[in-house]
Amino acid sequence: MTVKKILIDTDPGQDDAIAILLALASPELEVVGITTVAGNVPLPLTSRNARIICELAGRTDMPIFAGAAKPLQRELVTAEFVHGKSGLDGIELPEPQMRLREGHAVDFLVETLMRLEGITVCALGPLTNIALALQKEPRIAARIEQIVLMGGGCFEGGNITPAAEFNFFVDPQAAALVFAAGIPITMAPLDVTHQALTTRPRIAALRALGNRTGLACAAWMEFFERFDEEKYGQEGGPLHDPCVIAWLLKPELFTGRRCNVEIETSSDLTLGMSVVDWWGVTPRKQNALVLGGIDAEGYFKLITERLGALP
Repeated sequence: MTVKKILIDTDPGQDDAIAILLALASPELEVVGITTVAGNVPLPLTSRNARIICELAGRTDMPIFAGAAKPLQRELVTAEFVHGKSGLDGIELPEPQMRLREGHAVDFLVETLMRLEGITVCALGPLTNIALALQKEPRIAARIEQIVLMGGGCFEGGNITPAAEFNFFVDPQAAALVFAAGIPITMAPLDVTHQALTTRPRIAALRALGNRTGLACAAWMEFFERFDEEKYGQEGGPLHDPCVIAWLLKPELFTGRRCNVEIETSSDLTLGMSVVDWWGVTPRKQNALVLGGIDAEGYFKLITERLGALP
């Protein structure tokens, strides 16, 4: 079995937490470090939450570095109305004992990407850290094997404004910079994640694992889904970020096509919108594999099976 080395850049978030746990539970992946960014909640909380997640998985050895506390050019927008005050509301877990590593996440990203070859960057939040790393050391663009990210929308529209998905809306300038960098990108947009709903049977299957990880993830899903159930009038909410890890593990669960993706950075109405040329109606160069479909049952089966291996 070939083991793929990944870096996870994240703003946990309940769905980020499940994505991180899925990666840590998968022997095909070696997580060489985790970097945190402000997004779902401010940076002190995303950094706290990343450590809670790693301690839940028994991975107190994981290097975790705090990164950007605000977007490149605008004020921070957060999402406590979805994730709760802590970002991981839904279950009380112990305060983390492991420490953040010394240094800034951007420096860690640059150093690691210049030192190691074949690294996949898994981006679960706003792309601020990655954009800053590219600005600091442009040579890393040629060294990143690929970026797999959750963000944007194609036909689905937005979830924070009518046009924009949250991660891109928080830092549209960073997203635009990353998509223009010439790095192979796979994008899991809302069109895919909104097909992956946390239904009662799927949550029950996690709880039935009986381990502390399964119980925590079931509780997180139940808290996280309440906002989207009310918003969309459906059973369950979309489980966004684990799509990034699931695609690395089982790309056959997904369908998609290569497209040009551009990020709107100036319009008041559509700031942060991902303009996806799904039908190839422009001459713009394809710069991303945009996922469009998902086998939701297979996706949740994968998550449940893997999380059963954790404490």
